[in-house]
Amino acid sequence: MNEKRAELRAKAMRLPLLPGVYIMKNKQNEIIYIGKAKALKNRVSQYFGSPNGHTIKVRKMVENMDHFDYIVTDSEFEALVLECSLIKQHMPKYNILLKDDKGYSYIRVAGDKYKTITAVLQKYDDGAEYIGPYTSSYAVKQSVDAANKIFMLPQCGKTFDGKITRSRPCLNYYIHQCCGVCTGKVKQKEYAERVEEALRFLKGDTREILRSMEAQMQQAAEDMDFERAATLRDRIRAIQRMQDKQKVVFKSVEEQDVFSIAESENTVCLAVLRFSDGRLFDSEHFFFDKTESTQSMMSSAISSYYSMQRNIPRRVTVDGGVEGQADLERWLSEKKGKKVVIVCPKRGEQLEVVHMCRENAQEKLALKLGKTGKSVAVLEELRDLLGLERTPNYIESYDISHTAGQDSVAGMVVFQDGKPLKSAYKRFKIQSFTGNDDYRAMHEVLERRFAEYEKCKDSGEGFGRLPDLILLDGGIGQVHAVMPVLQAHGLQVPLFGMVKDNKHRTRAIACNGGEIEIQSKRRVFTLISDIQEEVHRFSVAYHHSKHAKRSLALTLTEIDGIGENKAKALLKHFKTLTAIRSASVEELCKAEGIQRKTAEKIYAYYHQEDE
Repeated sequence: MNEKRAELRAKAMRLPLLPGVYIMKNKQNEIIYIGKAKALKNRVSQYFGSPNGHTIKVRKMVENMDHFDYIVTDSEFEALVLECSLIKQHMPKYNILLKDDKGYSYIRVAGDKYKTITAVLQKYDDGAEYIGPYTSSYAVKQSVDAANKIFMLPQCGKTFDGKITRSRPCLNYYIHQCCGVCTGKVKQKEYAERVEEALRFLKGDTREILRSMEAQMQQAAEDMDFERAATLRDRIRAIQRMQDKQKVVFKSVEEQDVFSIAESENTVCLAVLRFSDGRLFDSEHFFFDKTESTQSMMSSAISSYYSMQRNIPRRVTVDGGVEGQADLERWLSEKKGKKVVIVCPKRGEQLEVVHMCRENAQEKLALKLGKTGKSVAVLEELRDLLGLERTPNYIESYDISHTAGQDSVAGMVVFQDGKPLKSAYKRFKIQSFTGNDDYRAMHEVLERRFAEYEKCKDSGEGFGRLPDLILLDGGIGQVHAVMPVLQAHGLQVPLFGMVKDNKHRTRAIACNGGEIEIQSKRRVFTLISDIQEEVHRFSVAYHHSKHAKRSLALTLTEIDGIGENKAKALLKHFKTLTAIRSASVEELCKAEGIQRKTAEKIYAYYHQEDE
């Protein structure tokens, strides 16, 4: 621990055990992070302890931090409200800030007598009315296009506030997508009603609009105004056709937003699906750096999202839970003015909606990282099955191989993003003992591996990188043999064993609490089986190589004057017995430790039949 970190930790340990907000700043006194805490002392001091459990981004943030301030609040809820307010005001570098490539969008209503409705990306001080902002420019454009077509408002770009000069109408008039203001036949009052209904439609008041229009249609029919009744009928049908194109997902909840997070090593994708009247009407996604646990990131993402959203639904559905749920519900309820609930469904059609949102997040993340949605999905499924805090994007697996205790070796394979990373494979020769003891051998290998980590952890590469998950080829015995190694080094790396059946096939995952059955989880089962087969293949191949060299060395020691060390030197230099047989005396002398007299004995041994 460097002097600055020790100083900050000492200051953090003097903080009160009270709720509040902490503000981290750099040397230029700029705010780089704002967070809330149930107990300030416990939360802030975690940043300055061991960095092993921190993400790369958090480590970088701590390195850039020079000092911090804090504000004590009366409750966790007040801390949440203050945190949201300060983040919105200062936009700190290391906080979750939901930004995507689309920017904000607005609905622009311009004009006086004959108003027009358009979708724009910026808000100007031009006297027009702006509705928004909205985060999804695609949804705004689609909605405005639909409203203009349904209510037959002009889309040609002309203005009609002055005296309307009759002119030849454009194509939209003839295909019944414009009422034809330019013809001079549309009364101002009738046009204003169209605009008012279109704006109500854009604000999501579809059900009430349909009721009102149906009542007007009935009244027009009773008044024998069949032309107006037909116009209203066509509008009603246009709205209904548009709704029929939208996917009906469920009927039990009319309005809700669904949130799901997909994680990679350092990148997170938040997907948001928005539903109204049981239909999906908008979809958004955001990317940000991984900083904390999934539930904590979900809490920060929701508060950030609704800080820039006016429309808050009565129901917010989350995938996997959210930290500080009660306080977040209260904050959302106060912003909306009505009760808002956060739910995490476990079954039924609501769970299907969550799965759909999760798949969207996984596909978007996979596309950004150049992966496949399946690889992201299986790792997240493995995370949930094993109860891990983070997605295991970097997995190390170990296996021991020997022949009756002879030539005992170990192999380490690495799977990154669900695929073998062969450049990171490592081989170990068991050094501390000889004999048949897989537990002791596994303990030695992991001890050497994490001893190397202590030496090069600052590099973050090779042995200097901690895995997200360790899988041992074996059962609970191997897990118990290795657990003391992690504890001795103060590491909290998830550790499990891969259990085989009597036919040497993967059956379950072993942990301290027993075994976790995986055969019903097809994708996880396939991944674990692939890892187990690969680490077994790699360790056995190394063992065969060592055993073959040992056999060759034993053959060479039959020659007078050749011991084990000279035999190894010859094999190292010539690689094979065939090459040694074919070598001349002068060539044999080039091997390390081989004098001419010894070389002549070797040559004579292999050429005595020829003589």
